[in-house]
Amino acid sequence: MARILIFGGHGKVALRLAPLLAERGDAVTGVIRNPDHEADVRAAGAEPVIADIETLDVDGLADLVRGHDAIVWSAGAGGGNPARTWAVDRDAAIRSMDAARAAGVSRYVMVSYLGAGPDHGVPEDDAFYAYAESKAAADEHLRGSGLDYTILQPGGLTLDEPTGLIETGDLGDGRVARGDVAAVAAAVLADASTIGRSIPFGNGSTPIAEAIAA
Repeated sequence: MARILIFGGHGKVALRLAPLLAERGDAVTGVIRNPDHEADVRAAGAEPVIADIETLDVDGLADLVRGHDAIVWSAGAGGGNPARTWAVDRDAAIRSMDAARAAGVSRYVMVSYLGAGPDHGVPEDDAFYAYAESKAAADEHLRGSGLDYTILQPGGLTLDEPTGLIETGDLGDGRVARGDVAAVAAAVLADASTIGRSIPFGNGSTPIAEAIAA
């Protein structure tokens, strides 16, 4: 049994990930800011923990993650407010990585996006710019953190029924069901060959476990 903490525990990916982990016997903690979401998180199979990751410092985040075996970052400001995007998607994410190191939690899975990186190509006057820059900075910090990281880079997210089938690599848009993103996150946590890798993917025709194998 692994003890796994999910940041952004009420997100659409997290609420699909928690039951996959719980069903295989993992103990799941879902970090949320809004107490009104506790019942949803618990129903998904995770133990809700109320915390404002936007304001917690590294020490506070270290207290939160200590005792877990792995972290999944699936939190985000949700767009629309650049200041909050910088604060959550970049700054809080980076603090969580530093906190993981301080707390001795080495396994860290980041949910990023297809095309993330310093060459994302999003112009500064685009509403997506703050998110693209934040993800580029957070992903780069994670790569240099010394943690046993895996960066997931799904294409455009859909609410389609998950298929359990993906393709990895340069996929164009690479649209993918959120349920399959959750399944990929669950699969990489169980596959040490994914440590130290960034995995771009979208829905396709290859079973997930096979597609992510190094």
